[in-house]
Amino acid sequence: MVERLKISTGSYELNKLLFGGYEKDIITTIYGPGGSGKSNFCMMVSVSQAKKGNKIIFIDTEGGFSGERFKQIHGGTKEEIDNSLQNILLLNPTTFEEQENAFATLLVHVKKGNVSLIIIDSIAMLYRLELGDAITAKDDGRISEVNRKLAKQLRTLNEIARKQNIPVVVTNQVYSSFVQNNEDKNLERQVSMVGGDLLKYWSKCLIELRSSGGRRKLVLKKHRSLPEKILNFEIVASGIRKRGVF
Repeated sequence: MVERLKISTGSYELNKLLFGGYEKDIITTIYGPGGSGKSNFCMMVSVSQAKKGNKIIFIDTEGGFSGERFKQIHGGTKEEIDNSLQNILLLNPTTFEEQENAFATLLVHVKKGNVSLIIIDSIAMLYRLELGDAITAKDDGRISEVNRKLAKQLRTLNEIARKQNIPVVVTNQVYSSFVQNNEDKNLERQVSMVGGDLLKYWSKCLIELRSSGGRRKLVLKKHRSLPEKILNFEIVASGIRKRGVF
C-alpha cells in the first residue's frame, strides 16, 4: 500500500478505519441525510487541527458551525479554546452567489500559504436551491450555468488539494428516489447524493453516514487504497465513539 500524507480526523476510531486519517491531496466527501452527524465530523477535524495551531477555512452554508459544540469537543480551558478558534476563518454564504464569493476569499488565503485544511459544510445545499429555481423557471441556460459553476468549484478544490497538499473535507446532502428492480420488477428505495456524478468524480474518498432509530453507521464507500468498511458509532461529548454491530 502506498503511504500517503494524512491528517487526524479528530477520532481515534475513524483514524483507525482510514489507516491514519483524511488524505491531504484529495477531496473527501461525507454525505448522508439530515441529522446523521455530518457537521459533527467537520467539527471534530476542525478541533483537531485548530488545537495544533493549523489554519482552517470553514465555509458553512447550513449554519451548522456551533461554537458550543466546538468547545465541548475541544475540552480545553477558555484560553485554549479561544486560541484554537482564532485559527478558523468562518465564512457563512446564504446564496449560491455568496458561495462563489466565498471561494474567491478562500483562494486569496490559500495563496498566502497558511491554510492547512478546507471544510465546506455543505457543498451542494445552496447549489440545490439555485438549481431548483432554474428548473422551476424552465431556464435551460441557467441550469447549465449552475452546474458549470459547481463543477468549477469542485475542480478548484481538487487543484488546491493536489498541488498544495491541503486536505479538503466537504459534506453533502442526499435525496431518495424509487427505482425498479430488474429481477423482480419491484420498486426499491435508492439514496443518492445531490449533484451525484460531479461529487463522485472529484472525490477520491466517499463516506456515507446512515441513521436509523437513533443508531448511526458510517460506510466507507470509495477510497483509492482501502476496501469498503463499516463503523457503527454514536455521537458523544468528545466527538464519536464506536458501538456494537446492529
